[in-house]
Amino acid sequence: MTPGTPNGRKALITGITGQDGSYLAELLLEKGYEVHGLIRRSSSFNTGRIDHLYRDPHEAPTRLLLHYADLTDSSSLIGHLHRVKPDEVYNLGAQSHVKVSFEMPEFTAETAAMGTLRMLEAVRTADWPIRFYQAGSSEMYGRVLESPQRETTPFNPRSPYAVSKVFAHFMTVDYREAYGLHASNGILFNHESPRRGGTFVTRKVTRGVAAILKGEQEHLYLGNLDARRDWGYAKEYVEAMWLMLQQPAPDDFVIATGEMHTVRELCDVAFRLAGLDWEQYVRVDPAYFRPTEVEELCGDASKAATTLGWQARTTFRHLVRLMLEHDLADAKVPWPGSGLS
Repeated sequence: MTPGTPNGRKALITGITGQDGSYLAELLLEKGYEVHGLIRRSSSFNTGRIDHLYRDPHEAPTRLLLHYADLTDSSSLIGHLHRVKPDEVYNLGAQSHVKVSFEMPEFTAETAAMGTLRMLEAVRTADWPIRFYQAGSSEMYGRVLESPQRETTPFNPRSPYAVSKVFAHFMTVDYREAYGLHASNGILFNHESPRRGGTFVTRKVTRGVAAILKGEQEHLYLGNLDARRDWGYAKEYVEAMWLMLQQPAPDDFVIATGEMHTVRELCDVAFRLAGLDWEQYVRVDPAYFRPTEVEELCGDASKAATTLGWQARTTFRHLVRLMLEHDLADAKVPWPGSGLS
C-alpha cells in the first residue's frame, strides 16, 4: 500500500484541470486514491478547478500530484505512466470544443485521436495491470441513424472532433481485443456544471444572464436555437467513469439522461429563473452555426443502469439553476426575488 493512500490505489488522469477531470479527482480522493494528473506546460496556471483540493485541511496534498506532459508527446506519457504505476488511467484530455475543431482540425485530431492512441500504447507497455477509461462523446453519433442512441447505434460523425473521437473509440476497442487490456469507452452525452467552460452553450447562457442582470451587456448572441441535446450533471457522470473500471470485464456504455431539450428551452429556463423574458435578450448570430449541424442527440443509458447501477439524478431545470446560482454569485449579482426560489 502506498504510504498515505488509504485504499492503496493510484489513478492517472489526463485533462485533470477540465470540468470532468476536476470532479473525477474529487471523487477518487474521497475514495482514498492517490491521484496523479497530467497537465500541459503553460505560461499561466490553469488549475482553478482543482486548487480547492489542495486547500482542504482534510486532504494531504501528497495524494494529489500534477505532472507536466502532453498528449502529443509519447515520451512524456510513457515516462510518467511508468513512474507513477497507476492502477487506473482516465483519458479525459483533448481539444473538446466542436466549433473550434473546425478551425483547428489537425490539433483536435492530434489530441483527441492520436493522443488516445499514444496513451493506449503507453498502457500496453506496462508490466502491471492497468484499467483504462476512454472519454467518448455523443457527438460521435452526429446525424443520428436511430433515436435514442445506444451502444449499438452506428456512429455518423459531423465534425473533426467527432471523427477524432470515433477513431479513439475504435482504437480502444481494438487494443482491448488485440492485447487483452481492461479498456472501456464511456459514450457521455452532454454533461454540464458550474465548472463548464465559458464557451460552451449552457455556461454561455447562464453567464450571459448574470452579465445582463449586472448591466454589463444588453444581449446574448447564440447559434442554432433548435438544436436538441441530452444534458446531464457532470458530477454524476464521473461516477459512471469510475464504475466502469470497477467491473470484472471491460465494456462500452452510453451515459445520458434520456431526455432532450432545445437551446431555446435552455434560454427559457435560465432567463425565467432570473425573472426575465429570454426573447427580449437573445439574438441569433450565424457566426455561431457549425459548418455541419447536429440537430438532435438523446441517449439510452439502460445498459449502464442494469450493469453499473448508474442513472442520472439531476433534472434539467435543477442543473440550469445550479449553474445560474454559481454565475450570479460569481458576478456578485443578488438573486432575483421572483426567480430562483
